[in-house]
Amino acid sequence: MTTTLDIRIQGRDYRVACAPEEIDALQAAAALLDARMGEIAKATRSTGERLAVMTALNLAAELNAARQNATLQPSDQAIDAAESLRRIQAIEARLDEALAPQEKLF
Repeated sequence: MTTTLDIRIQGRDYRVACAPEEIDALQAAAALLDARMGEIAKATRSTGERLAVMTALNLAAELNAARQNATLQPSDQAIDAAESLRRIQAIEARLDEALAPQEKLF
């Protein structure tokens, strides 16, 4: 089910459709966009389409930087070298044990 939401960006009202569970996120996104457009308008004296494009480019650059930083940061899935080595050695020992009887066949 979708609902409509009225948002205001740079003094203009827009009606957008969204799922009820996304209302808060959409309102936060609209507030962020309005604030950033205001900052960029003040700094560059841009308006209209140019202002929208400049703001979108700035936000996209920030998103890309955040994504890159997220991949560079240690995560819960970071590889623990010592633990990996211990597990590999345990697997090798089990393989050696399992294959030992096979060597006697030849």
